[in-house]
Amino acid sequence: MSRVSNLILRAPLEGWCAPLDDVPDAVFSGRMLGDGLAIDPTVGVVTAPCDGIITTVPAGGHAVSIRTAGGVDVLIHVGIDTVQLGGRGFTTRVAAGQRVRSGEELLKFDLEVLARAAKSLFTPIVISAESGVSIVTRHPTGAIRAGEVLMQITVNGAAATAVEASATDADSLSGSIAVPLRHGIHARPAALLTQRARAYGAELTISVRGKSANARSVVALMALGARHGDVMRVTARGGDAAAALRALEDALAEALRLELSLPAEASPAPAARAPASAPVAAGVLCGVTAVAGFAVGRAARMQRAEIRVTEAGQGVEHESAAFERARLARTANEGPTTRRELVGAHLEFLEDPELISRTVEEIARGHSAGFAWRHAVRQSIAALETLEDVRLRQRADDLLDIESQLLVALTGETRPANFKLPAGAVLVADDLLPSELMALDRDQLAAICLAGGGATSHVAILAAALDVPMLIGLGTALRQVPAGAQLIVDATHGELQIDPTAAGFAQAESRARALHAERARARAAAQRECRTHDGTRIEVFANLGSVADAQAAVGAGAEGCGLLRTEFLFIDRETAPAEAEQLAVYQAVADALAGRPLVLRLMDVGGDKPLAYLPMPREDNPALGLRGIRTALWRQDLLHTQLRAALRVTPSGIVRLLLPMITDVSEIAAVRALVNELSAELGARRRIELGAMIETPAAALMAAQILPAVDFLSIGSNDLTQYTLAMDRGHPELARRVDALHPAVLKLMAAASAASVAAGKLVAVCGGVAADAAAIPLLIGWGVRELSVVPGAIPALKRQIGSLSVSRCEALAARALQLGSAGEVAQQMRYEEGTP
Repeated sequence: MSRVSNLILRAPLEGWCAPLDDVPDAVFSGRMLGDGLAIDPTVGVVTAPCDGIITTVPAGGHAVSIRTAGGVDVLIHVGIDTVQLGGRGFTTRVAAGQRVRSGEELLKFDLEVLARAAKSLFTPIVISAESGVSIVTRHPTGAIRAGEVLMQITVNGAAATAVEASATDADSLSGSIAVPLRHGIHARPAALLTQRARAYGAELTISVRGKSANARSVVALMALGARHGDVMRVTARGGDAAAALRALEDALAEALRLELSLPAEASPAPAARAPASAPVAAGVLCGVTAVAGFAVGRAARMQRAEIRVTEAGQGVEHESAAFERARLARTANEGPTTRRELVGAHLEFLEDPELISRTVEEIARGHSAGFAWRHAVRQSIAALETLEDVRLRQRADDLLDIESQLLVALTGETRPANFKLPAGAVLVADDLLPSELMALDRDQLAAICLAGGGATSHVAILAAALDVPMLIGLGTALRQVPAGAQLIVDATHGELQIDPTAAGFAQAESRARALHAERARARAAAQRECRTHDGTRIEVFANLGSVADAQAAVGAGAEGCGLLRTEFLFIDRETAPAEAEQLAVYQAVADALAGRPLVLRLMDVGGDKPLAYLPMPREDNPALGLRGIRTALWRQDLLHTQLRAALRVTPSGIVRLLLPMITDVSEIAAVRALVNELSAELGARRRIELGAMIETPAAALMAAQILPAVDFLSIGSNDLTQYTLAMDRGHPELARRVDALHPAVLKLMAAASAASVAAGKLVAVCGGVAADAAAIPLLIGWGVRELSVVPGAIPALKRQIGSLSVSRCEALAARALQLGSAGEVAQQMRYEEGTP
């Protein structure tokens, strides 16, 4: 027999009471979070509407949730889009877990600040519970004072209450995992985690920053809002608990590798909300660049009408069967890597236990499968919308996409996924789902223009992978662009020009063709093997700091990686990267290089790169203290982990190890001993090459003694210059004088190069001087045969090398060593410019 209880909610603030329908946000007006009322406030104080326990208070203080003794959750959300204020104008008085009494002050807010910055001051008060809840009476539209009765609700049955974790037993294990993912736990990593979790019988719970989630639920994991560097507590209960914990660690490492293998995402930007009007000039709309580029074409308008579903079902058995059939009618997981990964993440939602459970509950209440599924998805979207991380909020399009796909399977309705583009089409729409973009013909698509959208959404990632220029946030004025209108899309400067003059359009067409041809020529030329004018082979490598860099470098014509700065894995975090995380990154870089050499510099931390988890002794001059190889040998536990990860990269032999800040042969011997030990332990079949960085005068002068212990040298001209000249290259007054063309620096580079040539070993340059046009002939003249530069410098560097002859470079290099200043060297090289 079900229990029925009544609950009175009192107005938490003073103002004007209105129905949720008046709230200018579909999440609330559509009752995705639940039913309730709204108050347009006139006083900036929020009080408790009832007795209960505070369950959530976002960091920004713009909302608060209370759970009653009967298990009813009450959400008070001050204003619309106030999360974007980042706490500005809000002062919280309570914290999660705190018990409060009705009328107790919860938070304050500055009405003037919110009025200027928020979309609306309407404050929804929404109720929800796991069992049936109905509103018996509501305050009528009109003025209301804080403490007056706002709503009376009836709770049918025992509402769900928070379940405290039971004490651990013999089959229960816990562990902590740092989130290595740059964008936290979003759709793809959540999908991987749930896949692994479902393979085990253990009950798995993940907790972070006071929130917990079932590891088998994609939606619940995403709603945690776990960010890069957060430490997640994972609890496993069951006979296979230990294996399940290891599987989640492996899943995070795999998620990192997959995240890194995707094209670089655009810089974080808020989801673009369509303004009432966006024109900045006649015939021009201003938007946000999601994928840079330039294109011309004709508008092809795509409009997506929401799939209609009936609320009433035809019986629980009929609707349940229909739901299962539709859920199993999956989209084929095919196509390029980026496409497969995104679709795979979407499909995990179809296995999500929370979505399925909510849908089944709604079907049991007499609703149709379509209505139940939409209700479940929209509740999850609303949960994501409350998160402060813009990237996670933008994952709502994934849920909308899978909602649409299942409803199509249920209803048989045709969707715009079958939309046919004319040649040279500029797709114009309010928004675009990933599945819709994937169904379009890329050869017909010139650009994408959206009224809303997000620069970090999955559809933007897909557009970048397809190299389609994309503008978002163009506003509702985009709806006035007629189909067939001529458009000029400048997705680099964020402008859309509508129906330009005939001359203007012709000029833009000419520019687009020229840019396309220029890019094609540059890509083709940069892909060729690099040789001097007289045929000497010079390898042009890239300095890398991420997988995105590696992808860009290969596209720019890099013949390998001459310096992978692995410290990007170690800094700006609370714990050291584990072996699995490091291996995932190194392997992703190696995969992006597709068999090209990978020179991996060991952790170059300390000095100007302190680590939060590595307390360093106090140093009066950190630049001359524990840094580079000194830090690595001081903390051999970190070095040991990094070496193991590097030695496991496949294919065997692709990785060379580079040792930073070498000043003594004994440092190399210590690392070589560790490498040999670990290689034997891992069963490595090939000897890994070691190289020493020449970054100090000591190393340059000792090059002949260092060379027998290594396989190659790499000159780091940036540090070599500052240590030689005793000038900090970051000093505002001295930076202009820290010049690698200084004769003292040139003589040290020449000495190290001569020693390498005499020993018959490679000498490379990976510092900034490798991209200095004035220095290139000198380096080649001294015997440098590998140059490593930033990816963007590769095409120009290859062109310059192709114009040089080695004999001429040797003469210039010898002459430069006789000059008296960096200015004289630069002047001499300018005079010689253009002479082969």
